[in-house]
Amino acid sequence: MDPAPSRATFRFYAELNDHLPPNQRYRPIDCEFFVPSSVKSMIEGLGVPHTEVDLVLVNGESSDFARLVYNGDRVAVYPMFEALDIKPVLRLRPRPLRQPKFVLDVHLGKLAGYLRMLGFDTVYRTDTADSELVRISAAEHRILLTRDRGVLKHSAVTHGYWLRETDSRRQTAEVVKRFDLARSTHPLTRCMACNSLLKAVPESQVIGRVPGGILEWCHEFRECPDCRLVYWYGSHTRRMQKWIEQLALL
Repeated sequence: MDPAPSRATFRFYAELNDHLPPNQRYRPIDCEFFVPSSVKSMIEGLGVPHTEVDLVLVNGESSDFARLVYNGDRVAVYPMFEALDIKPVLRLRPRPLRQPKFVLDVHLGKLAGYLRMLGFDTVYRTDTADSELVRISAAEHRILLTRDRGVLKHSAVTHGYWLRETDSRRQTAEVVKRFDLARSTHPLTRCMACNSLLKAVPESQVIGRVPGGILEWCHEFRECPDCRLVYWYGSHTRRMQKWIEQLALL
């Protein structure tokens, strides 16, 4: 006779439900298993990346990811607490990154440009493999942003986020709101193409490098020291600043 399976009940809270099938959201989920597994493996088996989990309670007590789940356990899983102090219990991630840096997967080129426009140190390349994204995130303490949940399940990733939005501007607003970045922006200080910090340059160094007529009304220029792109204030800059001001209200 085959042994009866063990059962445990999981309950996910807030935005963690975005990772679950509609029929499992915002309700207890009964899981059957024959061999005790770790909290981490069972959470990710249900589809939720560990990088978005900040607190797990097993039978009302805080637990780490390595704890084994046994028959009858009740597991409550909570998302990242960026603004709430939960010192009395066991946080599962390191403290939030107060000087956030990002690394983005190959599908998020427009988002990379917008984050750089806001002044955030953002690594992005069109040919970066998932394994390299994980290495960069871990080695450089960067938040990994992706639309691929699987990348976030790698054990080496401690700070990561699965983007819900698909439009790049909405993604930017989502990141700013999720990581409480509205007061941390330094707009128009980085090259949107290569991420380097811009430097002020005199007019004499941009002659022949900007469209005709620009020098007649614009006298302040900045240059990327790496890719040599030149930036100046114009109507496009005013539109950017208006949008940035709207982001600051999130």
